[in-house]
Amino acid sequence: MQNRKTYDEVIGFAAENNSDTLRFFPLIFENLPRKHAGVGLARKIGMDLAVEYFLNIQNPEGIIISLDADCTVSPNFLTGIFAAYRQIDKLCCTVQNFHHRVENNDPQLENAIRQYEQYIRYFSQMLRFVEFPYYFHTIGSAFSVAADAYVRVGGMGRQQGGEDFYFLQKVFALRKTKLLNDVFVYPMARYSDRIPFGTGPALQKIINEPDGQMKTYSFESFLELKEFFNLRQSFFKQNAELIRQKIVQLHPAIIEFSEQTAVLSEIEDSNQNSATLLAFEKRFFHHFNAFKIIKYLNFTHPKFFPYGSLSRQIEKSNLSF
Repeated sequence: MQNRKTYDEVIGFAAENNSDTLRFFPLIFENLPRKHAGVGLARKIGMDLAVEYFLNIQNPEGIIISLDADCTVSPNFLTGIFAAYRQIDKLCCTVQNFHHRVENNDPQLENAIRQYEQYIRYFSQMLRFVEFPYYFHTIGSAFSVAADAYVRVGGMGRQQGGEDFYFLQKVFALRKTKLLNDVFVYPMARYSDRIPFGTGPALQKIINEPDGQMKTYSFESFLELKEFFNLRQSFFKQNAELIRQKIVQLHPAIIEFSEQTAVLSEIEDSNQNSATLLAFEKRFFHHFNAFKIIKYLNFTHPKFFPYGSLSRQIEKSNLSF
């Protein structure tokens, strides 16, 4: 009933606000399969329809923007995104900046969401620090994608959480993403346990901490990962034994993780399927992608590195946010 009521309200809004330059297309999909019903399927339905529209009018460079219903945006939101695609040839994706809104003057929620925002930026900066090429943040309401890029990566997934992360990692690998620091999305901060990870569960976890401080991966774990990544070019066209000898000189966390996750065979695969160093690096990071980095971080904490307060890790990183 609520969906139908909202749909009727949107139809009224569209009728009042449609113009020659801006048109709204209200959609309603009912009786969706419970197994897949969720934010991933909702994004997929809308974005698939957008792709179909752009292909019908023969515009493969049409821009699809992902935004949530609870968001407000900066005045330059549409113009800033559009300008990026006009200025950068064959741009595949933009990632917008973000700042969550807190309503009802809730200091506990305010504290939690600001910490979580710092964590998102910390993690992104750490990926950049270790020279991982796809270091952009992944927020479902803060990205856009070109229609042809959407098709090339197989479209949005139907996951009930984390669909933005999975999808964007594939888009980032196309190597044509632009971070728009001056274009903002303002999502609503709220607690939620509907999905296993994401903003809602993270906020709940922060407020459940006895000291109210978010705990995260240690800066040292990224330092050791950087040492490994720094060797990647020296792996090119080397035999397995020489590569292994280089790896065993690294931190025990890297050594054990490499042994248990077939890192050596993945480097061999990268060598066997790469004629140039550039191709090797691309394939190397295809194997050691964001999923594997998170797997490494979870594997090494707390066995090799202790979790620490977010504020302390940021302090040790000497990075500004």
